[in-house]
Amino acid sequence: MWRRLGWGKWRASALQPERSRTSSSKGRSFAGQKVPDTNNASEESYKVDDFAAKVLTGKLTTAFLPTVYVIVFIIGLPSNAMAIWVFFFRTKKKHPAVIYMVNLALADLLFVVWFPLKIAYHLNGNNWLFGEGLCKVLVGFFYGNMYCSILFMTCLSVQRYWVVVNPIVHSRRKSEIALGISLAIWILILLGTIPLYLVNQTVYISDLNITTCHDVLPENVLAHDMFKYFLSLAIGLFLIPAVITAVAYILMIKTLNASISDISTGKKRKRAIKLIIAVLSMYLICFTPSNVLLVVHYVLLKNYNQSSLYVSYITALCLSTLNSCIDPFIYYYISKDFRDNLKNALICRSVRTTRRMQVSLSSGRYPKKSNSYSSNSNGTTKSTY
Repeated sequence: MWRRLGWGKWRASALQPERSRTSSSKGRSFAGQKVPDTNNASEESYKVDDFAAKVLTGKLTTAFLPTVYVIVFIIGLPSNAMAIWVFFFRTKKKHPAVIYMVNLALADLLFVVWFPLKIAYHLNGNNWLFGEGLCKVLVGFFYGNMYCSILFMTCLSVQRYWVVVNPIVHSRRKSEIALGISLAIWILILLGTIPLYLVNQTVYISDLNITTCHDVLPENVLAHDMFKYFLSLAIGLFLIPAVITAVAYILMIKTLNASISDISTGKKRKRAIKLIIAVLSMYLICFTPSNVLLVVHYVLLKNYNQSSLYVSYITALCLSTLNSCIDPFIYYYISKDFRDNLKNALICRSVRTTRRMQVSLSSGRYPKKSNSYSSNSNGTTKSTY
């Protein structure tokens, strides 16, 4: 009897480490257990459980993810570069909406410009060949510019609501405030990504003979602190801005709906409402799944030592990058100034000729009237729809 109980207790204790090895995954990534140094190798070696090994060698991470990143890179790089060029060199008035949009385009451009390294990493079987330094830079820019885009989209939504409520009010002071807010966002993101540079992001997996970048972290890498870090990113840089964005757009819809009975502007405002709903839906669809899964993933890790949601998380995170190649098309539909400047740029019409035509057209249509709603140069309602 005692022998059986003793054998059962010993067997349970022997199986417990094995069970913990296969189910525990500390940090945002998969967990790597350090392999004892048997060959006196200079590089530390780690191993992962069967589930993580299957994901790291499967088609999801070696075929699907790089395919999405290739599409985002091919569309996002030239479109965001074109948007920045139009905002800097073709847009005369730098009102707050333009300031936020050019910063958003810059954040998206800095986001996708590093994608070739990420694509090569996944196509090479999740094997990182570019060193620890570049891996840290890639991870820092990946998360930093993603949350930077979220914050600038929030600023743009608040600014657009303010223009709808106060369509006539515009001053140079507001543009200066927008510049200050933009600078503060860049500084916040720069400081917020510092913890990512303080942790070694590359890990050599001996049984797979690959070096991962951020997908596997050693078990002794401050799991509790990393949990707090990524949770604070999800709450502070997504949840709060998402609530502000949703409230701003909902109030904007209510304000536009209140005056939709006016026949002359009813069609334009209905179109504006449809566009607002489309922009808000795109915002929530792109960013909500990855950030919600991030929080749920950590809750499961903290309470149940389960990491199975990591696969869903990296898939949702990959799909959220589609926002970077959608944003330039949003600028096109939001801003009439952007549409006109882009069309003139594509047909190689000079800035001087364009301005001369605009002055001639406006003087012909509005000889004795200066309507702030009709003007496109002062950042009023029409220019921000």
